[in-house]
Amino acid sequence: MNNKELLKVAVQAADGKNAQNLMALDMKGISILADYFIIGHGGSVKQVQAIANEVKSMAEKAGAEVKRMEGYQEGRWVLVDLGDVVAHIFHEEDRLYYNIEKLWGEADQVEISQMLA
Repeated sequence: MNNKELLKVAVQAADGKNAQNLMALDMKGISILADYFIIGHGGSVKQVQAIANEVKSMAEKAGAEVKRMEGYQEGRWVLVDLGDVVAHIFHEEDRLYYNIEKLWGEADQVEISQMLA
């Protein structure tokens, strides 16, 4: 599975659990951490955990290795590391506070609407 296919799996999984304001950033040439970041949020700790679980589960079903998942217990900012794709699932308040979209503002936004059609 290539990185673009893994991105699609993760975006669809997050959307399937109603992640809000879902976006993907193309991090190639900007960060050595990953080729793509997915950013979304939920309105409660339980929803954040459900979104993270779905991303992890669907990635594994697609044959991807989940390197690690951090922040799950607190459910405020869960990072799901899929290697070249990293999903950042926030609680809504924490997303506003950390505003990582601005931190990585030089990254191009990936058009995800076709992935969700």
